Order: sequence, then C-alpha cells, then structure tokens
Amino acid sequence: MYKVFVNDIPIIVSTKKEIGENYTSFPLKTVRLKKVIRKILKGKLHYVNLYHKDENKLLKLLLKKMKVVTAAGGMVVNSKKEILFIYRNNRWDLPKGKTEKNESIEESAIREVEEETGVKNLEITRFITKTYHVFKRKGKLKLKETYWYEMHTDYDGELVPEVKEGIKKAKWKDLEKSQKALKKSYANIKMLFPEKFLAGKSEDWVA
Repeated sequence: MYKVFVNDIPIIVSTKKEIGENYTSFPLKTVRLKKVIRKILKGKLHYVNLYHKDENKLLKLLLKKMKVVTAAGGMVVNSKKEILFIYRNNRWDLPKGKTEKNESIEESAIREVEEETGVKNLEITRFITKTYHVFKRKGKLKLKETYWYEMHTDYDGELVPEVKEGIKKAKWKDLEKSQKALKKSYANIKMLFPEKFLAGKSEDWVA
C-alpha cells in the first residue's frame, strides 16, 4: 500500500477494491488521476482508493499517471539528539529538494539539506522511506517522489535558511519542540516519525 498526499489528504493505493464505506474506489490502471486530484482540491472528494490486484505493479502504474519529480531530503540529528527543521509557507518542514542530473539520490539529499539550512558535516546513517505528494508548478499537476534519509552531524555552527527558496527559519528542536512543530507540519512529514514519538511517549526516537 502507498499513500499519495494531496495537501494533507491521502490517496490510498492498494490491492483492495473496498477499504471502507467512506472511500470512493477507482481501478488504478484506468483512473484519470488528475481529474480525481482536481476533485479533491475542490473539496468534492475526501476519501479515495486506487486499486490493482498485483501489489508488485502498484507503484509502476502510479508513476505512469503523472509527471514525476524526484527529490531527496533528510531528518538531521545532532549530538544533542535535536532534529533540524525548516519553516516555510507557514509550516514546519524537513529540508529536501529536487535531485540534479548526474548525482546520486544520497548526494542530492546531502546537498539539498546543506543548501537549505547551512548545516555541515552530514553523514547518512540510514534510509527512512519514500513519500509521495502532488504539487502544482506553472499550472500543471506533478507527483513528487521524495527519498528520505536519517543523517547525523556534529555541526554546532550557525544555521542559514535559504531565503530564495522561501525558507524563513532553520532551527534545531529537541523532543518536545519537535513534537510541537509536527502539529504544524505536513501529513507526509509526520509519516517519517514513529507513532510513539508523535504521541509524545518515546524519547528513544533516533539511533
């Protein structure tokens, strides 16, 4: 199963035709995805399930439906176990950005985090997951596939938000402040954190 976020509304992509009475289901192979997304944006649809019987083909069929933009980013943790957040468009977010030609996904993730926050000495410790969300660029709907990595750093210098990218703040946040920030974040960002962390019940939230 996959989730594709339209703003904070998830489109479910699964092998099941029926997942609940509130959901409108469409066959993934033939659905006019952009039409469905526009209905969601207009508030005419709230619960959507796209289904196909073969789980191995779900992602392949999904990525054929729209222009895909590949991005990469990081959940950066310092020696104090604080997480690096950025503030953009009135939401707390994690740094990420579009991959460039002739660089690996990992290289993209490190470069984008450095550019957006000014942090240095980054080391990738593990791959977390991929997230999917729809955005509009020059009037056209596109699907962003973002690769997320956990990163560690011993950097304790000044953070410099990338203003030209609309980033107003770059801040280290401890457990309590991170949980508060996530309440004013995006649904796909919350997916990167364990449920216990979101509920404020766990301090053992990073390796």
